[in-house]
Amino acid sequence: MVQSVPHNHEVDASPEERMRELLEKLSAYIEHFHGGWVRLVSYRDGVLKVEMGGACHGCQLSETTLHGWIEGTVRQFFPELERVEAVSVKT
Repeated sequence: MVQSVPHNHEVDASPEERMRELLEKLSAYIEHFHGGWVRLVSYRDGVLKVEMGGACHGCQLSETTLHGWIEGTVRQFFPELERVEAVSVKT
């Protein structure tokens, strides 16, 4: 018989901190397998703004990666997400 172990999933991290952690994991996968990356710029009021770079910069599939894969994955953990936008960050 399988015993159920209670889990406490409460965390002290803010939604933006949790979002940053999730995007770092997605970015590591993208970098390892595709040579690109994604980085959180901001997450406020249901809008996630990210910067994409490396092989993602100028790639014809970057919109598919952004909306199909990144947005789809993030929405599983943040159902309140309204939209994802790619932005350019000037340094």
